[in-house]
Amino acid sequence: MEKRIILRGLLAGAVAGLLAFAFARIFAEPVINKAISYENERDAAQALLDKAAGLTPAAPGPDIFSRTVQANIGIGVGMIAFGTAMGGLFAVAYLLCLGRVGRIQPRTLALVVALGGFLGFYLVPFIKYPANPPAIGHPDTIRDRGLLYLTMVACSLVFLATAVWLGQRLKARFGNWNATLLAALAFAVAIGIVMVVLPAVGHLPANVREYGNQATETPLPLTNAQGIIVYPGFPADVLFSFRLYSVAAQLILWATIGLVFGPLAERLLRPVMAGPETAGQPAPEPVAV
Repeated sequence: MEKRIILRGLLAGAVAGLLAFAFARIFAEPVINKAISYENERDAAQALLDKAAGLTPAAPGPDIFSRTVQANIGIGVGMIAFGTAMGGLFAVAYLLCLGRVGRIQPRTLALVVALGGFLGFYLVPFIKYPANPPAIGHPDTIRDRGLLYLTMVACSLVFLATAVWLGQRLKARFGNWNATLLAALAFAVAIGIVMVVLPAVGHLPANVREYGNQATETPLPLTNAQGIIVYPGFPADVLFSFRLYSVAAQLILWATIGLVFGPLAERLLRPVMAGPETAGQPAPEPVAV
């Protein structure tokens, strides 16, 4: 049973990754191209400033893969692989919840687990550390940014699982609705404390040394020795569009996992749930596997 559930999760994840890639290719890729154009033009302006100051600009590194390869094969393979991995984790979470969260139908449970995956893996960490397009990010902060984001993901998932457990414990005393509200409040308070404690990306030492104490790594306007702006800061509309499409792509991915997996799981679990009815007995709650 477990292997068949996980295989269906992997299949749903692959389909979801393909749909998310199609969305990103149509809507997000033009925004990425604008960000890359900004980065190239800003680098050219910086090179002119360095030359005027008597500095030798660093030679640009070679492009290992062309933009065509990156925008099609690269992002396509990456998103399908990511979707498949998330589908496998989703199936494991589904198995853990099956029979332990009350009499929830398989399709409904699939959507609830998918919502939890979207919130825990992406949306909550995104609130603290939102996605950034190319041209945003100091190369010396890559490791720190990665560790901070993984910390947010880990805390989000742990607190979300704890909130589910807390809601189940409080249900008998306060009822389903009040228990859910109390568990959600506890989750919001706990994750809020983590967000306050963790530093903003702009406060990392490498960013403070080069750009001052800023909230983010979004490039500021480029100025010459006289303080005159020679190249503008990163366009706000490009940043907003990229983040909007990033959230939308993840929403499509997790919604597809839930919608595709639900009927597959229901078809697999129906004989198990309805078996005793054929013998004249009431159907039990979904089995815990």
